[in-house]
Formats: sequence, structure tokens, C-alpha cells
Amino acid sequence: MNNTPQHRENLGLWLGLLGVFIFGLTLPMTRLATGTVDAPQMSPWFVTWARAALAGGLSLIYLLAVRAPRPTPEQRGPLLLSLMGNVIGYPLLLGWALRHVTASHAAVITSLLPLATAAAAAWLMHQRARLGFWVFAALGSALVAVYSLLRASQIGHGFGLTWADTLLVGAVMAASLGYVAGAKVTASLGAEKVISWVCVMALPITLPGAWLTWPDQTIAPLSWLALLYVGVFSMWAGFFAWFRGLSLGGPLRVSQLQLLQPFISILAAVPLLGESLDAMTLGFALLVVATVFMGRRMANTPKSN
Repeated sequence: MNNTPQHRENLGLWLGLLGVFIFGLTLPMTRLATGTVDAPQMSPWFVTWARAALAGGLSLIYLLAVRAPRPTPEQRGPLLLSLMGNVIGYPLLLGWALRHVTASHAAVITSLLPLATAAAAAWLMHQRARLGFWVFAALGSALVAVYSLLRASQIGHGFGLTWADTLLVGAVMAASLGYVAGAKVTASLGAEKVISWVCVMALPITLPGAWLTWPDQTIAPLSWLALLYVGVFSMWAGFFAWFRGLSLGGPLRVSQLQLLQPFISILAAVPLLGESLDAMTLGFALLVVATVFMGRRMANTPKSN
């Protein structure tokens, strides 16, 4: 069996790409599950609880299989913060927003997530970044704001889109804070166990939440399949591929694959949702991703004392 450093790096890149592809489908799959305002399917509340409950059941099986030790009291605090941000905040806000905007539109707004995570790390973990990072973070945020305003003017539903974009910004903030909280205990618990413990700890909330919000109308089979996807893959299996890819291929190289995620979402929305490729959306996505790329380079080179 080939186990050379080059082979491990290549395997890490492929696993990282698999993780990014899985995450890239989250936006169109979430919209398939929730439906739109005109053609609603499952409520965003139910999608949030059900997807986490699915991931929690798989996580429980995994943690029992590997005989993972329980988190210490010091580790539970960050895990709870990750639960609030990644299990509840991000999917719930995303689900409500996707009832009002296309998955392609949401992909542009949420492409700021890597920069938001770096900013949250700088703030919460006292990691210093060069001035250039904050400049590119501000530029990326400004581009997203301009895109939102142009899109609202173009479609003619300004207030609705503005409210949906506010939800998307909230989703980005929730996810970034959750990622940073989880990162605090990744070294001691292991990356795969962090997401698994977060999902298991959420079960006392997500199981009754899914039961209480169970749909009382007929749901399209495709929406059920989309829910299965976001529960099994987006919430759980994707993290295994992503974290293993980072470990084998190196965080610096593999993390750059995350820049492909918004484009995967935009392209996947065409066959899955019937959305059309929009020159303005693609253009702004390219510009925002460019600022994310430059900003992350700055974030990885902290200013010396």
C-alpha cells in the first residue's frame, strides 16, 4: 500500500475536495427541504431539528464504536457554544433565508464565512492579524452589501431581500462563532469527535424539537431526500472527510479548496433547483472569493511584536 508523504497529501486534497463538495450542496439541498414562500415544504424549524437529530444518532453510534471518553467540564462550554452556532443558529437562519432568496444568492453572502471565522478567532482567541486582513475583510463585506442592494433593486423586492440577507449574515456569524468555539477543543478531543459530541449533546433538544415540528402537510419525496442529505452529509459525514483531508494534506493547502464552495453551490443550484447562471452573481462571487483568499493570507501571517 502506497503510504508516501506525497500519496498522503494527494489523498488529503481529494478528501478535502469531497468535503467542500458536500458542503457546497448544503444551500440548494436546504432550499429543496424548506421550499419557498410560494411553495413551502418543511418548516425551517423542522429542518434544523431533524437534520441535527439524524447527525446526532449517527454520532452516538460512532462515539460508542470508538469508545470515546466523555468531554471534561472544561470542554463542555466550548462544545455548547458550537452547538448553539453550528447546530441551531446557522441552519435555522439559513433555512428561513432560503425561503426568500435563491441558493445562488445565498452562496455569495455565505462565501464570507472563512473571513468571518478568521475574524472571530482574532477576537475570541486573541490571535493578531495584520491590518491588511481587516482591510480585505471590510472590502469583502462591502462587496456583499453592494451585491445585496443591486440584487434587491434588480428584482424589486427590496425589503424582503434585505431581511433575508440579514438572516444570512446572522447565519455566517453564528457558524463562525461555532467553528471557533469548536476549534478550542479540537486539539484535545479530535476534530471528528468534536462535531460528534456537539450533535449528541444537542439530542435532548433536537429530538423533541423534530417531533413537535413534524410537518402536518404532504411533503414532496425530493424534500425528504434533501433533508436526509443535510442531516447525514452536511451535518456529519462532510466533516469527517474535511477534517481528515486537513490532517493528511495539511491545513494550508487543503483549506484553500474552501474557496470553491460558493461556486459549487451556484452550479449545483442549476440542475437541483432550476436556477439560472447569473453573470452578476458569478462576478460578485469571484470578487468576494478573491478578498477571502487575500484576507486569509493576511490572517495566516500575524504581525510580529
